[in-house]
Amino acid sequence: MSSLALYDTLTRTTSPFTPLQKGEVGIYLCGATVQAPPHIGHVRSGVNFDILRRWLTKSGYNVTFIRNVTDIDDKILHKAVHEEAPWWAVAMKYERAFSDAYASLNVLPPTYEPRATGHITQMIELMQKLIEKGAAYAPGNGDVYLEVRKLSSYLTLSRQKLDDLLPAADADETYKKDPRDFALWKGAKPGDPSWPTPWGPGRPGWHLECSAMAHQYLGEAFDIHGGGLDLIFPHHENEIAQSEAAGYSFAQRWMHNAWVTASGEKMSKSLGNSLQVHELLRSVRGIELRWYLGSAHYRSMLEFSHEALAESATAFRRIEGFLTRSVEILGSQPMPTISQVFTDAMNDDLAVPMKHFVREIVR
Repeated sequence: MSSLALYDTLTRTTSPFTPLQKGEVGIYLCGATVQAPPHIGHVRSGVNFDILRRWLTKSGYNVTFIRNVTDIDDKILHKAVHEEAPWWAVAMKYERAFSDAYASLNVLPPTYEPRATGHITQMIELMQKLIEKGAAYAPGNGDVYLEVRKLSSYLTLSRQKLDDLLPAADADETYKKDPRDFALWKGAKPGDPSWPTPWGPGRPGWHLECSAMAHQYLGEAFDIHGGGLDLIFPHHENEIAQSEAAGYSFAQRWMHNAWVTASGEKMSKSLGNSLQVHELLRSVRGIELRWYLGSAHYRSMLEFSHEALAESATAFRRIEGFLTRSVEILGSQPMPTISQVFTDAMNDDLAVPMKHFVREIVR
């Protein structure tokens, strides 16, 4: 019988999966920045890592699954101005839209779903530790930065060279020791929400929150960190930097799903080709959209078209019809079984593109 092997973005290899603690698996998945309704590019990650979670559970593991919510961010503040609403109301509205989308696609709710604004204390504690260790500095304007040139392992995930990077465009370079240093904390600006810290009022940088919340719920070391391919740099690279600088082992394996593309380009609002989940669910059911999003290997790009979605939905209905007729003929619901071929495929880095087997995990 085959054992589970998973790809690791850090090593660029597929290797046997062995959890840190026998029978237990801890997963942290970067969730949504809740500043707009979800499109299918957003929820592909939810579907892919839901399949991973379900397979781990089916394989006998107790899975602790964390998916965070970024509910304070420049984009949210901008959207609040545009919608003439409080920033927290905008964040809550779109957080609910994401929750509805996940539920429509039968994505299991996470074990815990922490919000960034609910973990400011943990972020301050992490910054204090980084400053004490000499890895971070507070220049006196309310900002706090991580000093990346002091980190020997920086950029090992994305395999870039530090001197080739553009300056980190997250704060005023005036106060940075190096333009590539990134903001852990941003000093308060007039009219923006802020929280008190020993270095002045402000709000968290994007990267800090995930390290603080992963540590809070999964400890200093955990098994798998997941997210979209676009998060490798700078987000996940910076998570590693600040976590390892604090002395944490952090994630033992990195898994990234590829994009949903349209005409070869990444699905995004900026390209104007985003397709919102609630609009697509007018033409197909949630289970059919889930089937479509799971039809390609999680590390392969999925080129979207309405025609491809319709064909996928039709294929799913054929399988559904076959199962319905089988029940009618047999007079009872057949007991589900998992074949060895299916098990071997799933254990081979979640090879769900073997479509005639995928029905056993997609239900």
